[in-house]
Amino acid sequence: MAAAAAAASPCIFCQIAGKPTSTTLLHTDEKVVAFQDINPAAVRHYLVVPVDHIPTVKDLQRRPEDYSLVSHMLEVGKKLIQRDAPQCHQYRFGFHQPPLNSVNHLHLHCFALPYTPRWKCIKYLSVGSIGFVEAEKLLGKIKPLPPGRSLKRYDLYLCRCEGGINKLVKLNVAGYACIVSL
Repeated sequence: MAAAAAAASPCIFCQIAGKPTSTTLLHTDEKVVAFQDINPAAVRHYLVVPVDHIPTVKDLQRRPEDYSLVSHMLEVGKKLIQRDAPQCHQYRFGFHQPPLNSVNHLHLHCFALPYTPRWKCIKYLSVGSIGFVEAEKLLGKIKPLPPGRSLKRYDLYLCRCEGGINKLVKLNVAGYACIVSL
């Protein structure tokens, strides 16, 4: 399936996952491929990419297959980074969220820190729903619900925000918060 997608798609990650390219693969299996980022921002900076084309984190849902895929991506990323940078004591794993993603194909950034140069950390700041989301946090958002619990189109929650102002917050199916005016 990935080879057909690579032939029909201009997506660079589909091309890397679907057919031999000049990119050196650090890992490959039926679900994902991993390789070094072309513009590394840390001592080690790898990308773990699903073989099947999924545009962004916003396309993931509370489904077992999505949760399993992201868990697998994180497991592969952790193994590679810890294998190749055992001297590093800080690691970071996460995804860019639209509109800040550079390639519209889901990819996990895997870092062995520190950032090089140091200013590159700015690109990986968490800025609400448009910034960088940590892999573990994303897993929490897409974790399938227990049997018997279904998420309607929106579950509503009342929360106390800054300044003591109550806001009605709704979580969409993927678990992203949207603030509703009162």
